Amino acid sequence: MTAAVEVVVVGSGPGGATTAALLAEAGREVLLLERGGHHALDSCEPFSPLEMRQKYRHGGISVALGKPSVAYAEGSCVGGGSEVNSGLYHRAPSEVLERWTREHGVADLRPEVLRPHFEAAEADLGVGLMPPGTLPAASLTLARGAHALGWHCQEVPRWYRYPADGAPVKQSMTQTLVPRALAAGARLLPGVQVTRLQRRAGLWQVHGRTDGQAPVALLARARHVFVCAGAVATPHLLRRSGLLAGSASPLHLHPTVKIVARFAEPVNGPGMGVPVHQVKQFSPRLSFGGSVSTPAHLRLALMDLPDGAPLVERHWRHMATYYAMAVAGRGSVRTLPLLRDPVVDYALGDAGVEDLLDGLELLGRCLFGAGAVALYPCVQGGGAVHSLSELRRLRFDLRKEHLRVMTIHLMGSCAMSGRAEDAPGTDSFGSVRGQPGLHINDASLMCTALGVNPQGTLMALARRNVAHFLQQGSVSGD
Repeated sequence: MTAAVEVVVVGSGPGGATTAALLAEAGREVLLLERGGHHALDSCEPFSPLEMRQKYRHGGISVALGKPSVAYAEGSCVGGGSEVNSGLYHRAPSEVLERWTREHGVADLRPEVLRPHFEAAEADLGVGLMPPGTLPAASLTLARGAHALGWHCQEVPRWYRYPADGAPVKQSMTQTLVPRALAAGARLLPGVQVTRLQRRAGLWQVHGRTDGQAPVALLARARHVFVCAGAVATPHLLRRSGLLAGSASPLHLHPTVKIVARFAEPVNGPGMGVPVHQVKQFSPRLSFGGSVSTPAHLRLALMDLPDGAPLVERHWRHMATYYAMAVAGRGSVRTLPLLRDPVVDYALGDAGVEDLLDGLELLGRCLFGAGAVALYPCVQGGGAVHSLSELRRLRFDLRKEHLRVMTIHLMGSCAMSGRAEDAPGTDSFGSVRGQPGLHINDASLMCTALGVNPQGTLMALARRNVAHFLQQGSVSGD
């Protein structure tokens, strides 16, 4: 299967969908390639085992090696992570953008430059607060605990549409920017794994193969390629193609630990979704929020308790899972000979371990302040905690090997830089130095961990980068 186009976009998550839609609407000929399948948003129940198999990379079970290891999840479907996440939205903290400018020389991160791109992304996704009277009980419970302690807590807006006569609809990429790209003339090929990029005679050759029982080879030729495959797959593809030096790329993420809390009153129910309140009293070092709390997820969180499953059966409507998220550690994405997939590792370091232990204790204090009758920290060998004194003792008894750490936010493996001496790498707008026509436009570009959900920042940066690309093209006649 062969194709000749002007632009190939690899990956259809928030970065790729934004890139494809804006380029197609600007009149560019675009081919959008996605490794995963194309599934309707309502093709399965959110956070269900079927969704894990259908829409996640490796069925939602991937691990960054380390002590402790970090479990992570990546979307692998048309729309990427936007199809499976909870839809919470943040703009990048201004102090983080200032740091990127100061330490990495990244151009055009000033508020007046990025504001229109944030506003456009928010309009695309319908970002807003939940309608009055619809906030989840588990979310209000977390807010009650924070307010009891005098801590700053806020409702985080989401990318949802709330029709008057129906259920809320998440404004994922398959609901918004992918249809816009297709309406503007872009072509979409799902189920295609891109295996190699080569530059020949002034054009990029994109080699790939389709999934299925009878795989088909793909060769696309394009003047420009935008790689938007995510913070793990993007550097792996470029390194396998000989376009990045060395065997490893850096990696940043948000290491996260969890606590299941049980309350006297009901806080859970069918279809509750994810709490929308977050505690920012200790941000950026630590943030607290709510997680998925279906009975299946509660049983998984309590797998270290001998009576965890029966406990969930009896009390799940009175139970919810909460998290403490840190900004700590550093990892790498390695490409090794003879291995198809990259090897990911992450080192929290002593400071990162202390941050997570502090996070568990502070989150527990917040939940006790909200009226919890028992806490079940999600750690190896953990049990029930019924008082602040027990919580304090647990914090000092725990060691790093007891922590069960996870994340859903990965970034920073191909960080942008405004300094030419940082080559090889990407410039301030995601163009790969020394590789004309090759660009990156996903979370790989972030210089450090953000401390908040990265999707809003990713989409704003993607818009900024496409605008720069189109402007440069009009100047050069491209």
